Amino acid sequence: MTSLHRNPNTPNHFSTVCPYLLVEDIQNQIAFLQKAFGAIVSNEDSDEQGQIIHAEVSIGEVVIMMGRARPEFPAQPSMNYVFVNDVAATFQSALTAGGQSIMEPGDRDYGMREGGFLDTNGNQWWIAQPLNL
Repeated sequence: MTSLHRNPNTPNHFSTVCPYLLVEDIQNQIAFLQKAFGAIVSNEDSDEQGQIIHAEVSIGEVVIMMGRARPEFPAQPSMNYVFVNDVAATFQSALTAGGQSIMEPGDRDYGMREGGFLDTNGNQWWIAQPLNL
């Protein structure tokens, strides 16, 4: 296995690649990620009207950035794959937070327990945990 090398131009609190969600409702997105994954908010920037236009949350060691959609930059659904400690519990938390099931959690023949759901802004989240760790 090749060792990973940190890009020296990456700020300390970010990973080299950061997901960026472009959504209609950032407050709703933050609330969903907090309920589903226990995300921690690290930054919120607001406009003159007090609406959040950019935010950053952490899930594990990864920062997810998000921006509010606008006409020149419309919302775009994304697909994200997240390793979790308990697929069934995370899946249930996501549904309780308003998510919609794409695939019920189950054991896959390639050694993962996986499930999938849509969040309240239309982003897909696939969650997994290895079966043989």
